[in-house]
Amino acid sequence: MKPRTMLLTGFLATVGLLIAVQLIAPVAQAAPAVQVPDTVFLADLTWTEVRDKIAAGTTTIIFPTGGTEQNGPHMILGKHHVIIEHAAEQIARRLGNALVAPVLDYVPEGNVDPPSGHMRYAGTITLPNEYFMKVTEYAARSFKAHGFTDIVLLGDSGGNQRGLAAVAELLNEEWAGSGVRVHHVPEYYIAAFQPPGEFFQWLEAQGETPEDIGSHAGILCTAQLLAIDPSTVRADKIAGSDPANGVRGDPRRATAAYGEKGVEFKIEAAITRIREMTAAR
Repeated sequence: MKPRTMLLTGFLATVGLLIAVQLIAPVAQAAPAVQVPDTVFLADLTWTEVRDKIAAGTTTIIFPTGGTEQNGPHMILGKHHVIIEHAAEQIARRLGNALVAPVLDYVPEGNVDPPSGHMRYAGTITLPNEYFMKVTEYAARSFKAHGFTDIVLLGDSGGNQRGLAAVAELLNEEWAGSGVRVHHVPEYYIAAFQPPGEFFQWLEAQGETPEDIGSHAGILCTAQLLAIDPSTVRADKIAGSDPANGVRGDPRRATAAYGEKGVEFKIEAAITRIREMTAAR
């Protein structure tokens, strides 16, 4: 190749490269900034996103506790997790200044040896109350260290309530005057339990009997799962009350419409109480 031709070829290659860079650069510069996801779940955010939300006024954190327990042959072991994760998200969104911590599913469910309570059924996981309390306590201490000022303890299971109440009392006494408060909200659980629970009373007003409503794996919880995620209910395994199989009540009478009403009772009861407690503080 002649020198003049080589110079021309090199010049054209350089020009082409410059044109390509100019065409690509605006595209790279125009790439949109990644937006913070529309979520209230702490675990779905980065640490800097959480820091910024706290600085902007999101200073309430909900600590939900569920459980891993038998719920008859027709409902998954993670029933409490499914219900409280859904409810906690709705509560946080409606409050407008709250995030939701990961659900704690290791809770008191009975003794290991000899097995008692739900531990008599395969798959249940139990944690002695003192350890459940210690996990809850240090979760709360973590929240305080990061700048949350209202720590809400929310339990979907009856066995969680005593420990949550004790932790709230312990930390509130220790943190008196600090500007940080721990709020145990049993109203959330009570709303769907036996009288004076609003959901229980509402079901009776629909013609359901206390025996059919039941106390475990009957209408109350089955209806809530049908409303939130029907895939968690084994329709072909639903039968009448069968205490030997962990069912006290008649889940055959549960419907998604019942469940929607029940979950809403719980959500509203929690929001009302949380607003009362934070306003008083």
